Amino acid sequence: MNSTSTRRSFLKAAALLPFAVAGSSATARAAYTAIPRHSGAHLRPSLNVYSFLELLNANAKDKSKGLDLFGACDFCAKVGFDAIDVTGYFFPGYPQAPADDYLIRLKRHAFNLGLAISGTGVRNDFTAAAPATRAEGVQRIKTWIEVAAKLGAPTVRAFADSQQPFKTWQQASNNASRDSVEAYLAESLRECAEHGKKFGVIVAVQNHGDFISTGAEHLSLLRRVDHEWCAAMVDTGKYLTPDPYADIALMAPYAVNWQIKETMRSAVDSPKVDLAKIVKILRASGYRGYVPIETLSMRRPDYDSYVEITKMLRDLQAAIRATE
Repeated sequence: MNSTSTRRSFLKAAALLPFAVAGSSATARAAYTAIPRHSGAHLRPSLNVYSFLELLNANAKDKSKGLDLFGACDFCAKVGFDAIDVTGYFFPGYPQAPADDYLIRLKRHAFNLGLAISGTGVRNDFTAAAPATRAEGVQRIKTWIEVAAKLGAPTVRAFADSQQPFKTWQQASNNASRDSVEAYLAESLRECAEHGKKFGVIVAVQNHGDFISTGAEHLSLLRRVDHEWCAAMVDTGKYLTPDPYADIALMAPYAVNWQIKETMRSAVDSPKVDLAKIVKILRASGYRGYVPIETLSMRRPDYDSYVEITKMLRDLQAAIRATE
């Protein structure tokens, strides 16, 4: 795919946008607009530390084993990342906010290494029928918005999909209509975004293959939220459509953060991501910012975080150079 055809595909997707969104939700708002971009694309590789899931969990149980967030920063600097995305799960005391002295030490450690902190994220369930469950998620995101501000991170990831103990958003919502779930989901996200506005932190809504499994569904929700401090985190492995690259192109103008996965589904036998194609989409949209990658073990017995992360970073860097 050359740059001309990529741009043509991007413009075609943008032209079809109103129809795609209207088909997703009759109540989707049209006021929400793409993020203004200037001076062309600028892409900076970052690492989502969930890639070190097993090692970080091991360290949480026994400090002599695995890897902590400081060690993850060391690795990122060593192999050439520009930033690190520090998921909240791996901070001491999660889901409560870490102590300020820990945040200050981590922030300075990253700075000394020349790393930016590109974001953080928590677990929440805004599809749940129980108002108390949604309120708990709102408070958690508000807490971590303030954590992100202390770290200098521009975004906090929020889920728009069901979480355990539920398996699907239909189960979580007691089979409520999609429109009613989108309405109360948007209300929760709007409250979080208003808090984010106070601290200069954007609420980045991630597609995760449940309530949001298409680009049109993703954009419909953001338009329903209709808040400048709420935008998209695009997970390239969680648009469950025949052509997920079209969904990615649709959402790129609204993205403030990413999770670039190794495969187009969270399964080892699914198609490998075409990083050159992803980068061309990013460039066509004029995206400027961090591009976090995330690798997953996907039950591979020979999975090695250090090896897989380094390989994917080199492939991403090559794709960025090849499309300059």
